[in-house]
Amino acid sequence: MKTWIKRTLIGLTAATVVLGGLSACGSRGDHARGWSEDRVTEMRGKVIDKVSSKLELNAEQKQKLGVLADEMIASRKAFRGEGADPRADLKALVASDKFDRTKAQALLDQKMQVMQGNGPKMLSAFGDFYDSLNAEQQKQVRERMDKRGHGWWGRG
Repeated sequence: MKTWIKRTLIGLTAATVVLGGLSACGSRGDHARGWSEDRVTEMRGKVIDKVSSKLELNAEQKQKLGVLADEMIASRKAFRGEGADPRADLKALVASDKFDRTKAQALLDQKMQVMQGNGPKMLSAFGDFYDSLNAEQQKQVRERMDKRGHGWWGRG
């Protein structure tokens, strides 16, 4: 398997970990509010507090989790693009009677470039955070990733 594919898959796994934490902090009704800068900052704080509490993180580990969250937020912002409307992009692909494969490929290429550019930083941040955990904390992370249901950290 090519290195960039491995990095992309690991990056998506890391994204799942943090975004799963985000979903655990809000109710379904909160999603209607959208994701303004203030809301992202608010949710970042809630996720860090909740994960820190569940894993009983020390100050250094909490700081590394903060770096990971910042990298994920930056990666998400870059992936979406400045002021981009993903729905408008998708609607443009099917605006006529034929699917616009050329635009679709260009959009895919653009998103892959962003993932390849931001992936190593995100992987490094995730690796630094995970490696700072003790064996019991790592075990908890693995167990939480195996669980299915109501968000990565559950409700409550």
